Amino acid sequence: MYSPSYFMQQFINGLNLGSIYALVAIGLTMVYGILRLINFAHGDLMMWGAYLALALIANSFLPFGVAVLLPMLVIGLVGVLIERITYRPLRGAPEVAMLITSLGVSTLIQNSTIMTLTAQPQSFRLPPGFKQLYEVGGVNFSSLDILSFSLAILLMIGLTLFVRRTRLGIAMRASAENLRAAYLMGININQVIATAFAIGSGLAAVAGCLWAAQYNTVEPFMGFLPGLKAFVAAVIGGIGVIPGAVLGGFLLGFAEIFFVGFLPPAFSGYRDAFVFALLLMVLLIRPNGILGSSTEERA
Repeated sequence: MYSPSYFMQQFINGLNLGSIYALVAIGLTMVYGILRLINFAHGDLMMWGAYLALALIANSFLPFGVAVLLPMLVIGLVGVLIERITYRPLRGAPEVAMLITSLGVSTLIQNSTIMTLTAQPQSFRLPPGFKQLYEVGGVNFSSLDILSFSLAILLMIGLTLFVRRTRLGIAMRASAENLRAAYLMGININQVIATAFAIGSGLAAVAGCLWAAQYNTVEPFMGFLPGLKAFVAAVIGGIGVIPGAVLGGFLLGFAEIFFVGFLPPAFSGYRDAFVFALLLMVLLIRPNGILGSSTEERA
């Protein structure tokens, strides 16, 4: 039998992993909600955010918090630039054209990173204190665990307030409901889409920093699998629905950690297969996701 402390340990691990998935899934679902675009390059922006944080930590005396938030701003601008150059000219084209373009952008980012830097993994070393361990009732957690969860929650709350309370956020919600109707109502569609890319890319950069800090490594393909799993999380929660992305991210994080933690070690190698099996099971029961609607309504 598993002890309560072991269960709580796995719960904390799932909370941290789910926070990262949720941050990436929010960006994916925001862009999909407006453009109906599955942006496969999203995970690679997560990777760029981690590399930028690594450079800032290694070559400056910036605090770790600044080294995380600065990549958020820079990668947010990069996301806007990518949208302006690659996706905006294709607006109005068949959706498959934008989908293929996103695959091309992803490949370009990965290979340019390999050519510019290296294909070899690099160590991501945190400043002293962020790996300090605490123990409460037999449950271990670190300062980084507290930071990861707190940062994810604060960013999610801030985004929710932005979408619900500001004029631009309301315009984004209206565009997600019906892009053409929003345009006819006088909403600046270009500004709305650019904002969605900026926010989503910035959150992906933060997730990349947290992922690299958790696993102590950075490499050019590090964003592919987390980005794919974050897409699974968004679909499970309800693609195009921001609360659904958050819910799906945490559910997927818990499910993956519990799968590894409570089944025999021989099954741990199948954790990725379990993720996609979970997706199939959810879609068989709820084809539009847990919080998704049977209509084209988006939140």
